[in-house]
Amino acid sequence: MSVQEINVPAPADFHVHLRQGKMSELVSPHVAEGGVALAYVMPNLVPPITSAQQASDYLASLSALAPQTKFVGTLYLSPALTPDEIARAAEAGVRGVKSYPRGVTTNSEGGIEDYETYYPIFEAMQKHNMVLNLHGEVPSNADAGICVLNAEEKFLTHLFKIHRQFPDLKIVLEHATTRKAVEAVKQCGDTVGCTITPHHLELIVDDWAGKPLNFCKPVAKYPDDRQALRDVICEGHPRFFLGSDSAPHPLANKYPSAVTHGAPGTKASSSGDDDLEPTGVVSCGCAAGVYTSSILVPLCATLLEGFGALDQLANYVSLNGRKFYGYDNADDMKNGSITLRRASKGATGSAATVPAVYVHPEYVEVADSDASKVQVVPFWAGKRLGWEIVRS
Repeated sequence: MSVQEINVPAPADFHVHLRQGKMSELVSPHVAEGGVALAYVMPNLVPPITSAQQASDYLASLSALAPQTKFVGTLYLSPALTPDEIARAAEAGVRGVKSYPRGVTTNSEGGIEDYETYYPIFEAMQKHNMVLNLHGEVPSNADAGICVLNAEEKFLTHLFKIHRQFPDLKIVLEHATTRKAVEAVKQCGDTVGCTITPHHLELIVDDWAGKPLNFCKPVAKYPDDRQALRDVICEGHPRFFLGSDSAPHPLANKYPSAVTHGAPGTKASSSGDDDLEPTGVVSCGCAAGVYTSSILVPLCATLLEGFGALDQLANYVSLNGRKFYGYDNADDMKNGSITLRRASKGATGSAATVPAVYVHPEYVEVADSDASKVQVVPFWAGKRLGWEIVRS
């Protein structure tokens, strides 16, 4: 007889984007809706979060929008950071620093190109027990034979080098997509962990090529790479855990056009709305990001059951990540546990059916063609999940 209910101890998402302005108002409450008690929030805002005070202010704004969720902050690795600021951030409860290679994803124009420049920062982070979160890609370079399909593999030498130089520094290779990345993390010591997104457990290259809603960075790779991600979850390896990389974008930015990306005289070019991505030409053709926060834990349960890893759900969505980051004590775990039940087949109007779109209440009556409308299409929109959260 199949399992009908599962208790999941205080799920934690160790990589989530919650944006700012109206978009943040829309998506921040979705974290708890998706079953997550603790959210580790990325700093690539406009401008990016580069100080302890900025991080504290941002977390306060998120807590005001969604007081039921514990939000944990990060800083953006940039020349603005100093060892003294790392000390202040650690004292303020900021847990990590996120590294973005220049130009590889959303709001990464200020990303880094030379990791050795930041060795004094890494030394301070190691001293203060902060985590280095690495977006594991190098920029595309046709002359060097680098493109989105091998950018992660080319990055792994940087992971090994930083780990050798700072063996006590906790490092997380974010959103791994390849077998070689999985193998690389396994080869490193216990201070190196790895997040895996649910959408990378499902997608391969065919699923995003020409399909903007599934396009993210790093891109999903080949079937064998997806199998490696699934295998390490089945294995229950303690240094691999959930980081959703849930990344909301206005629908207009997932299907870009001259109008939605700021042609002179258009509303998008003059609105000044923080919820739109920066206007102008978008090199990737559409915004990079898949949105999963609102359905996260039921989605994970559905996917893991599909490849025989339902027994690893608690490890994947809670225990492994909490232990790696140090949020696994009794006080951290006592609140936020959830119960999932198997969704009834054929039930209409069930919470197990993924909504087609989420719209900020202020924009419900705005025409769909208006580029300023704040609306987000989630992953698996319109599909049914195999599990749903039991609500009291």
